[in-house]
Amino acid sequence: MDTAKNIHLELLNYLVTFFLSITGVFLLVAWFGIAPEQKIEVRVPSVTNEMITSLAVQKVNINGSFTRFSGKASQLQGDWGGFRGNYYNNVSRENVPLLDTLNESNLPVLWSVKLGEGYAGAAVKNGCVYIMDYDKEKKSDILRCFSFDDGREIWRRGYRIPIKRNHGYSRTVPAVSDKYVVTIGPKGQVMCIDSLSGDFKWGIDLPAEYGSEIPLWYTGQCPLIDGTVAVFAPAGKALLMGVDLATGDVLWETPNPGKYEMSHSSVIPMTFGGKRMYVYCAIGGMSGVSAAGEDRGELLWQTTEWTQAVISPSPVQISDNRIFVTAGYGGGSMMFKVVEDKEVFSIQKMFALDKTIVACEQHTPVFYKGHLFSVLPNDAGEFNRQLVCVTPDGKRVWNSGKENRFGLGPFLIADDKIFILDDDGLLTVAEANTASFRKLGQARVLHGRESWAPIAVSQGRMLVRDFEELVCLDVRRK
Repeated sequence: MDTAKNIHLELLNYLVTFFLSITGVFLLVAWFGIAPEQKIEVRVPSVTNEMITSLAVQKVNINGSFTRFSGKASQLQGDWGGFRGNYYNNVSRENVPLLDTLNESNLPVLWSVKLGEGYAGAAVKNGCVYIMDYDKEKKSDILRCFSFDDGREIWRRGYRIPIKRNHGYSRTVPAVSDKYVVTIGPKGQVMCIDSLSGDFKWGIDLPAEYGSEIPLWYTGQCPLIDGTVAVFAPAGKALLMGVDLATGDVLWETPNPGKYEMSHSSVIPMTFGGKRMYVYCAIGGMSGVSAAGEDRGELLWQTTEWTQAVISPSPVQISDNRIFVTAGYGGGSMMFKVVEDKEVFSIQKMFALDKTIVACEQHTPVFYKGHLFSVLPNDAGEFNRQLVCVTPDGKRVWNSGKENRFGLGPFLIADDKIFILDDDGLLTVAEANTASFRKLGQARVLHGRESWAPIAVSQGRMLVRDFEELVCLDVRRK
């Protein structure tokens, strides 16, 4: 629940208590037969500005606590450094041959670990696997670091913040570099620590410091590491911001003139007309912010043509001047064109597509071989939950058919194959083919529920999770 609602509830409780107190006094008067002329003084404190201020969100001590375990970093240097991989497109560029067929017998589970309830996905770097979690007993957000070899825990760092279950707890992917790891917790606390030692570097409490309104199902925005800078979207008193990884100094803040609010979507770097920029789909509109040069952090363009009540997928760059956006809950999709004229940028809507053509509820479509691949949402009519392949002009090339439906789970492309995980933990592999849907095999790899976390893949190993378990699979071609 956001800050304003907390304050309103506290004041409501206070007023209810006040009126109950008054009622109680008069009932006592009636019960004991006290005469009207007998003065009874009722002392009830008044509502003051100081009281309202004290009810506001209190800043969380993000430094928190640290615990070390017996696990050791792997010599296998896997590299999937955050949300949607190192190139922000959910396409692996590693030259590792992966399985051509898939069944229950040819997919070894290398290791697994139990997690708290949630949908947070893993990142891989430095021979380690990093994942956000929540400790219900200690009421703490925790970043956990495991060995890429065997899944033994190496260390964890966390901070206390009481959270009520809301379809689980954690749901973001850490951003990891050689030296640093940055996280955003369910209630909007940003933490930066040393990616090897786990030492605390700095923290920012977005609701307390920037007035961020946390989305309905907690924060789904994943942080971005861009060189030496951490980038994320408070969507409060600043729309986007950049922070020096080494020092925690705020390098720039983007104004938020449209008063856009935080969505579940993440900031994605793109380049248009030779200009590198950060693109973010907020609640209220979409924005492009300068990512390089002396004007870094400046607002380059905005549009309110694309705004939905719930936005989880991130924007997708289609070409050197096109951006594709989509959402579930009836949102459908849109294609935009970025226009540059003498170094001044604007954005134009090109066309909209119905949810039955291409859309996605939780995950971001993949652009590969000049085509968009997506799993349609639950409300896409007869094509619901099917995998589709669509041209950039919005023409459907193929759909997977009613016998191949996949739910709300994740999908990515590696070794020219598309891997799709359904709600119940069934992993499907198909050709990343722009001519037709060609399934290569299936195997059940998880046995819980709501297998919705983003997948990570590196060095022939695939990390998948359901509501309470993380599993590392060997998907190398034998």
